[in-house]
Amino acid sequence: MSPFAFPRPTALAHTWLTALLRPGDHAVDATLGNGHDALFLAQCVGVEGKVIGFDIQAEALGASSRLLESHGIPPHCYEWHQRSHAFMGECVKQPVKAVMFNLGYLPGADHGVITEADETLAALHAAARIVQEGGMITIVCYPGHPGGDREKNAVCEWAGRQGDGWHVVHYEKHVTLRPAPMLVALQRKEKGR
Repeated sequence: MSPFAFPRPTALAHTWLTALLRPGDHAVDATLGNGHDALFLAQCVGVEGKVIGFDIQAEALGASSRLLESHGIPPHCYEWHQRSHAFMGECVKQPVKAVMFNLGYLPGADHGVITEADETLAALHAAARIVQEGGMITIVCYPGHPGGDREKNAVCEWAGRQGDGWHVVHYEKHVTLRPAPMLVALQRKEKGR
C-alpha cells in the first residue's frame, strides 16, 4: 500500500466536478488540448447533456473528437469551436454547470503557443456570467513555463475580486523544485445559502 499523496490539481478538479455534475447538465471545456477534460465532462453529463469546447489549434479539436469517439460519446453530445476561449461569451448562450480551464500549452505540440493572460481574463469574465447558481469554474495554472507565472497571477487576482457571490479556493503545493501547477476553483453561491 502506497502512502498518501496530495492529488494533482487536475485530479482534484475532476473530483469536485464529479460530485457536482449530473446527467443532462451543460459544461464548457475552455481549453480542449488533447480532450481529457472534455471526455471527463462528457462522461459526467451523459448523452442528455452537452460539452462545449474551445481551442485555437485544429489539432486539439481533432484529438478531442477522436478521444470522445473512441469512448463511445455520440457527436450530438459535444460542440467544438476553433476559437480562443476569450470568445466563450459569444458562443455559449445557455447557463452551464461547470467551466474547466487547463491553461498553458498543448502537450506534444508547439510550446510557444500558449494561453495568454488577457484572453484568459476575458474568458473568465464570460464564464462567471454563464455559470449557474451552485456551478463551478476550475482553472489549472502552470507557472513553470514562460508566460505561465503572469497568467497564474492574473487568474489569482481575478478570483480574489469576485466578491460575496462566490466561494473561492486556491490549491497549490509549496516548497517544490520548480513552480508547481495550481488549481483555482470558484463556486457560485446559491441564493439563501
